[in-house]
Amino acid sequence: MVSYITDTFVKLAAEDSPTGFTDRAARFVYDELKSMGYTPTFTNKGGVLCRISNADRADADRADGLLLTAHIDTLGGMVACVKENGRLMLTGLGGLSPQNTEAENCLVYTRDGRRIEGTFQLVNASVHVNKDYSTAERSFNTMEVVLDADVSTAEDVKKLGIENGCVVCFDPRTRVTESGYIKSRFLDDKLSAAILLGFAKQAKEKVPPRTVWLHFTVFEEVGHGGCASVPDDVSELLCVDMGCVGEGLSCTERDVSICVKDSHGPYHYGMTDTLIRLAKEQGIRYAADVYPFYGSDADAALCAGHDLRHALIGAGVYASHGYERSHQEGIGNTFRLICAYAYR
Repeated sequence: MVSYITDTFVKLAAEDSPTGFTDRAARFVYDELKSMGYTPTFTNKGGVLCRISNADRADADRADGLLLTAHIDTLGGMVACVKENGRLMLTGLGGLSPQNTEAENCLVYTRDGRRIEGTFQLVNASVHVNKDYSTAERSFNTMEVVLDADVSTAEDVKKLGIENGCVVCFDPRTRVTESGYIKSRFLDDKLSAAILLGFAKQAKEKVPPRTVWLHFTVFEEVGHGGCASVPDDVSELLCVDMGCVGEGLSCTERDVSICVKDSHGPYHYGMTDTLIRLAKEQGIRYAADVYPFYGSDADAALCAGHDLRHALIGAGVYASHGYERSHQEGIGNTFRLICAYAYR
């Protein structure tokens, strides 16, 4: 299953989907679920919702369903200003960092369907010309998209169909190494989405004993992805999002991370306790950590007023919101923990 998940992630990462511009990735997930024999639906917000098992319960009114979520929206940019010299000033979509995207290749999507290539650079980016290159501030005010087109004025750019509000997508630069590492932008959270597709594939052969739903959300990066579309028969929400790797945390790229608390507060103690116990019992390599600067779709669901038990897990990811890295062992451990919880 790890090979399927890895291959699926590589394909999904190639589908540009910054928050608010997610139709391509949502269609990919929808088609993949359809090919497995499921009946997914698109939510009004543009996400994908799919029931993958329906428990045959004696007490039909008992709401004990499990909702598994992952988000397919990523970071990106939007044209904020077409400059007089034919360059583009951007505004970020989600938590895009200008410092972390310097010299990255990108695509500008026009409203009429064209895609124009470019590179996101510091203004006056030639070291042999700019003596302040190394000390210059990197911000959306000091950086610009240099288009790979013969343009030198704002009018030239507008003739290409580029205007304020056009979406700018960055190259994920996905690589899978022989040692099992996966390096790419947007592991957050397309790797988790691929893991949930792997779980859906498994569930066709081994049906979970309870009702299980999948929700692939599309506005997580701006805080409201999980606010809606929670089915009525759900009592637990297990959010699968990237696990944090960094100083002060115990998680590595080979672990499944179990978040016990993030910036919104603690996750449901009983549900988290069960996840930790299952990991120990089944020899799943895990880490329990506090994420200091993090919010999830599970948080969003509770903030929207849903009465749910909630928890957060995910494969360890280093350099979050940058050029990220995980490992296939982390995929396997995350997949095993989801199965352990859903099939218990």
